[in-house]
Amino acid sequence: MSADQGLREAWERIPTPGEVGQELERFAGRRIERIIAIVVGVGALALGTQALINALVKMTVPDLPHLSMTALVFVPWLVMLACCAIGRGVRVAAGVFFVTYIVVLALWPFVASRGPRVIPGDQPWIFFLVNVAGVAAVVAFPLGVQITWALIGPFLYGLVRLIQGGFRPEFWIVTAFDVSFTLILGLVLVALGWMFRSVAKGVDEARGRAVTLYTEAASAEAVEHERVAVAALMHDSVLAALIAAERADTDRARILAVEMAREALTRLANAEAPAQEGSDEPVQIELIAEDLRVTVAQLGVPVDVERYGHGAVPDRVARAMALAARQAIGNAVTHAAGRGLAIVVEGHGDTGLTVKVSDTGGGFDPSSVGADRLGIRASILARMAAVGGVATIDSDRRGTVVTLGWSQS
Repeated sequence: MSADQGLREAWERIPTPGEVGQELERFAGRRIERIIAIVVGVGALALGTQALINALVKMTVPDLPHLSMTALVFVPWLVMLACCAIGRGVRVAAGVFFVTYIVVLALWPFVASRGPRVIPGDQPWIFFLVNVAGVAAVVAFPLGVQITWALIGPFLYGLVRLIQGGFRPEFWIVTAFDVSFTLILGLVLVALGWMFRSVAKGVDEARGRAVTLYTEAASAEAVEHERVAVAALMHDSVLAALIAAERADTDRARILAVEMAREALTRLANAEAPAQEGSDEPVQIELIAEDLRVTVAQLGVPVDVERYGHGAVPDRVARAMALAARQAIGNAVTHAAGRGLAIVVEGHGDTGLTVKVSDTGGGFDPSSVGADRLGIRASILARMAAVGGVATIDSDRRGTVVTLGWSQS
């Protein structure tokens, strides 16, 4: 596969705006959500393990109320950890854990009152899960719910703790410290989640805009490429057929004109088919010179094609140079009446090829050619540039020389 074919294949695989919305719209967002899920899983594992050990150590046997509450909160906790690990169902599992923790928090004063007298500095296991519920809210719920829990959740725990301690003065200081710690940490976690999601959203939006603009540019390039191709076809085939018909003063010339017209009509009918630009298979310069001899004969101009050197060029290059040379010959016949027309094909072995088409007409100023005249711009200059070649046009009142060159890089 050539470099041009590779670039064209890659260009055609650029997604459309609809595909962008389906596949790339949340490219960074999905990855940020996965990272958040992993971080939440690690944090929930660390804090939840402390809470579970605390709950099991302090549980009196048999204590069915405590056992039921422990199961009520830690079973969803384990499910949430599993979902964070596999990356599936994280939001649902986190939401269930969040709700069950609130239920346990509400029931705590009633269950804890059945146990022994509590000590102010002895934190209950529900304390370790306040911020676990906070990160679960970050995963499962919108920003408003996250902020609400970060502000209210610590105070709810503080109220539950004070109720459990009977609002005794020694509980106030310890509880205030716990509440302030969980409040600050919860707000920091919410802020981090919001920041990373905002950055990911901005990246996705920028990515979407870039791909959309790139797709629009690809569409515009395709339209321009088609316009240039059709214009080049008109100049290469249709105009040559018209010139041949105008100069047909013998039966043989009329037959040639009819054949050229039939070929032009066939190429016009197949203009929407994929462009056959040739392959990288080598083509000998003798074939290129012979093709130009046929072109000159079809135009009815008694000019021989001179050939020097030897060598070969890729088929795609040979086609482009032959078509560009045909256009130059057609221009010389049309605008200079074929005066002093000379065609030289010079091979440089395996390194390149040069084709020169010259005439002794009145010449012209290439810079004054209108933008809508694509005989030179599209059929010669653009065609050579498309295969990595060069085309130069030197023209004055003594005549015009069109030089087409391609070298192996």
